[in-house]
Amino acid sequence: MLQDTEDRRGIGSVDTAMTILKVFARDSGPLSLKEVSDRTGMATSKLHRYLSSLVAQGMLSQKARSGRYDLGPFATELGLSALARTDFVNRTADVLPDLVAATGCTAMLSVWGASGPVIVRWERARNHIVTALGLGTVMPLVHSATGRVFLGFAPANLTDPLIGESDAKLIEDLKKAIRRDGYSSVGGDFIPGLYALAAPVLNWQGEAETVITLIATDPALIDPKGPIIKALIRTCRSVSLPSADADD
Repeated sequence: MLQDTEDRRGIGSVDTAMTILKVFARDSGPLSLKEVSDRTGMATSKLHRYLSSLVAQGMLSQKARSGRYDLGPFATELGLSALARTDFVNRTADVLPDLVAATGCTAMLSVWGASGPVIVRWERARNHIVTALGLGTVMPLVHSATGRVFLGFAPANLTDPLIGESDAKLIEDLKKAIRRDGYSSVGGDFIPGLYALAAPVLNWQGEAETVITLIATDPALIDPKGPIIKALIRTCRSVSLPSADADD
C-alpha cells in the first residue's frame, strides 16, 4: 500500500513539473515566480521548490539579475533532439551538403518552435561565416529571411501572435510577395554585412514544415536573376511533398 502511494506521488510530481514546463514552452520569454504561479495556480512556496529542482536539472535557468526563470540548456537539447527525429527535418538535412557544395554558401535549417522560427541544423561551407547565430537561435519573424518565409507559408494562427504592433497592410503585402516569389531575402537588415536567402519545404497543405536559409557576405546571393535562388528553390521543391508542387 505504501509503495502504491509513493508511485502515485511520483507520477503526480512529474505531472506538476510538466505543467510548469508547458507554461514556459508556450511563452516567448522569461517569467517571474509570480507569473508562473498565476498561470499554474500553484502556491509560490510549493512552486519555488519545483522551479529550483528544474533549474538544477537544466530544464530551466534563472537570470542572476532579475531572478526570472526561462527554459534551460537541457530543455534546448531535448527539443533539438526531438526535432532531429522528425522526417521533414531529416529529409531536408540530407540535401544540405549538395546545396552547400553547389552554391558555396553556408546553409541553415529552421523549423517552427514555441517562440517562432528556430535553427536546428547547420551545414557549413568551406569559407564559413562566423556569426552569433547557432543551433537553438530563434529568428525574428519580420526582419529575417527565415522568419519572413514562415510568415508567408506558415498558418496565420501560429504567426499572428508574434507579429506585434507591425502595420497590418505592410505585413499582408509582405506575405503576398513571399508566396508569389516562393522565397525571401534580406541584405544586411538583420545582421549588418550578412545577406540571407530563404525558401520553404512544404507539406501536402502547402505550408512550411522547414525552411532552408543560405547566408553569405556577397550581395550576389540575393540577386533575383542569379543561379543561387534557382538552386535553393529547386532543392526545397525536391524535398517538399508532391502535392505542394501541384499548383506550380
